[in-house]
Amino acid sequence: MAGDTEHCYDDLADYYDLIFENWEASMARQAEVLGPILERASGVAQPVRILDCACGIGTQTLGLAKAGFKVTASDISSRAVDRLRVEAARRSLDIQSFVANMLNLSVVPDTDFDAAICIDNALPHLDSDEQLVAALGQIRSKLRPEGLLVASIRDYDRQIEERPVVQGLAFYDDQDGRRIVLQVWDWIDDLRYVFHLYITHETAAGWQVTHGAAKYRALRRDQLTEALNQARFRKVRWLLPAESGFYQPVVLAEADEG
Repeated sequence: MAGDTEHCYDDLADYYDLIFENWEASMARQAEVLGPILERASGVAQPVRILDCACGIGTQTLGLAKAGFKVTASDISSRAVDRLRVEAARRSLDIQSFVANMLNLSVVPDTDFDAAICIDNALPHLDSDEQLVAALGQIRSKLRPEGLLVASIRDYDRQIEERPVVQGLAFYDDQDGRRIVLQVWDWIDDLRYVFHLYITHETAAGWQVTHGAAKYRALRRDQLTEALNQARFRKVRWLLPAESGFYQPVVLAEADEG
């Protein structure tokens, strides 16, 4: 997971909010969907203690913290974590944050979290089944017995068959200026592709292009379910967008009591 993933999100950290039509609204909307899932499935009254182990610049972390959850955050990208800290301070939110690879969460001092989240297709950055199981084991080690993992991935069951090469050409014109957002997928083989994100935005000096690239490994839902079982999670269940209201398939799993 190190290397290109880290550099990709370092490169994008200052501009990643521009991929959203309205970042503040996206934070609130995601918190409105994920919050009730976390409360119901964890069985804990507020404040639910959450570890966001792929926090990026804070889209889920900030929204959930503002909604009253106690969130600790970590990410492989130091510049993304720096951006999160700035955004948390602007909103007067108390969020502990750490630079940590999901393959080694020992830098996060706390344990016994009620829940962990890994949202927006972060797990498919892991290069192999072995790395995936190892990362899930690290996440489980941070949860209390029967603690909850909530993760989301792209709908790879469909996309593996379709093999899309372009995603989401969007044009926005608002208080942040005019910008164009485009994803290009370069498929390496049947399961692996390089994701390119281009953010072209208007500045006082003219148009500027920001580009980040990272590898993904397309994961079917049954593959992730098997990895969760190997990492000693149980009661694995999937919520598709029509049921959850979230834009990606969401998986819920409980940490084994042992």
